[in-house]
Amino acid sequence: MSMSLEEAIARVPHWAGALDLRVERLKGGITNKNYKISVNGEPFVLRLAGAGTHLLGIDREHEYAAALSAAAAGIGPEVLCFIRPEGCLVTRFVEGVPLPSDEMRRAENIPSIAGALHRIHGMPRIPGAFSPFRTVENYAQTAQKYGVSFPPSFDRLMERMHEIEIAFLTSPVAPHPCHNDLVNENLLDDGGIRILDWEYAGMGDIFFDLANFCANQCFHEDHEELLLRSYFGDVRPYQRARLKLMKIMSDFREAMWGQVQCGISDLDFDFRGYADRHFRRLADNLKDSRWERWLREAAGNG
Repeated sequence: MSMSLEEAIARVPHWAGALDLRVERLKGGITNKNYKISVNGEPFVLRLAGAGTHLLGIDREHEYAAALSAAAAGIGPEVLCFIRPEGCLVTRFVEGVPLPSDEMRRAENIPSIAGALHRIHGMPRIPGAFSPFRTVENYAQTAQKYGVSFPPSFDRLMERMHEIEIAFLTSPVAPHPCHNDLVNENLLDDGGIRILDWEYAGMGDIFFDLANFCANQCFHEDHEELLLRSYFGDVRPYQRARLKLMKIMSDFREAMWGQVQCGISDLDFDFRGYADRHFRRLADNLKDSRWERWLREAAGNG
């Protein structure tokens, strides 16, 4: 259910009767429409859900609960208001700056990121569950329904995905609260690390968060090793293997997310190019000569 910006503003109780209310469209964001609303000098962010975002696996009630938990943990912005049933979320504006990838890759910054991820994964249980395997399958069905074209190698990619899942199921890890969308735009530095946009959050595999972050920052192996050491201390082979395999799943999820957006989104963005870029990186990583070793080690057999 959609709503206009004016309707959303009118339904925020804290803003009733505000004498000084200013609106600024925020740049970026390829799922929703985001606005900075300054009310009597206080800045907030109002986010209008994009069209058809439930088809991306987004549950706005789950997002709201995760955002509240993240705010309580000091890792996410304060939540001001949640408008039902439209799922419009209002949070306090974080006066921080995004960290570009070259800053993320600096050795002195990686332990801080590991610490932020630890705080996410240590939050109390949140509603909803996230599996990159089920997400890829669900996105494939939706993209097919909307007539989106698939690469010729898609069936083979699905076979490889199932090999990864079998390895993981052989030696499962306990689910933890996870963010599952650690792109640059969702991380801000305000003297610490703040993480925004919890719409894909749910109970899941911590290695997906670690790998998703590494993939989005184009980490090399020395960066990955430092992140793992900062997060775990002593690093075991199965942890390296799960990170590598989840990096593949991160690109698969992103590629399929782009596939769905090609069919449903009304935003002005090159979703076809986005999907193809991740398909290419996914295919390249599947050619790594260590593939079989990663599967054995992820299953606890290496």
